Amino acid sequence: MHAIEIRETGGPEVQRYVERPDPEPGEGQILVALAAAGVNFIDLYRREGRYPLPVPCVPGEEGSGVVLSTGPGVTRFAPGDRVAWTTVLGSYAGRVVVPEDKAVVVPDALDLRTAGGVLVHGMTAHFLAHDSYPAREGETVLVHAAAGGVGLLLTQLLKRRGVRVIGTVSTEEKEKTARANGADEVVRYTETDDLAAEIRALTGGEGVHAVYDGVGAATFDASLASLRTRGTLVLFGGASGAVPPVDVMRLLWGGSLTLTRPYLEHFRATVEEFEWRAGEVFRGILDGTLNFTVAGTYPLAEAARAHTDLAARRTSGKLLLVP
Repeated sequence: MHAIEIRETGGPEVQRYVERPDPEPGEGQILVALAAAGVNFIDLYRREGRYPLPVPCVPGEEGSGVVLSTGPGVTRFAPGDRVAWTTVLGSYAGRVVVPEDKAVVVPDALDLRTAGGVLVHGMTAHFLAHDSYPAREGETVLVHAAAGGVGLLLTQLLKRRGVRVIGTVSTEEKEKTARANGADEVVRYTETDDLAAEIRALTGGEGVHAVYDGVGAATFDASLASLRTRGTLVLFGGASGAVPPVDVMRLLWGGSLTLTRPYLEHFRATVEEFEWRAGEVFRGILDGTLNFTVAGTYPLAEAARAHTDLAARRTSGKLLLVP
């Protein structure tokens, strides 16, 4: 099979397109023929060395495909099943060994490529809106990178609850995309010297109830300064870099603020929770209440180009690698 291999951490160029032996499923594992692998910021963090990565290895953690065979003890899947998965290192490959408890069945009506790209963004948006800060009708929140993969889905989930959403974007085109997906107000952070002042002006000086921030270092200070008293900052990523250590007294002086740093794996901790959360996302796609956009599809051999485009935020929506 062909796969992407990383032998040392570094830039996009450390990803090499190689041929490797087909793997075999072990106890509690399934072997899947890849249909599509999702490209996520965590892939970039691991490649760069920000998150631990056992090198050499095959990167990628999300995908979909058809089960080829099952290992001993597997009870939930059989050859021919259509499945999708998350948090499975080794997904940038033509054949992927997936632990049984990390996979879910893909509904027959759902395209496998869609399923291969929607789970990480969709389930992240789901736990942000339902668990990390369950915004209520009438509240106002700020969503950074509102035209990104998570931002678009999160905005839609929040709007279904009657929440007022202010989004930040970098370009006019992304502003149009964010508004088309429900954002009430959009601020281009590239065109303001004081983002927090802009946000406060849009809230009568009070600030927002919550900020959902997947950008990190570049927006963190403005995020804190945009919150109203007893507001919540949900920091769920670091697309612009990791946030340095924080003096907790800033939360006091900011108005008894709450800061949380959630991670998807903790919100799909059991098979039952995983199936429920993934099912909610799949149903939203199928019934039309969630609009999911594949922004770019790249051959597996061009993983480096996909990483470069994602890091530069050249796209709105999800990037996929296909064999």
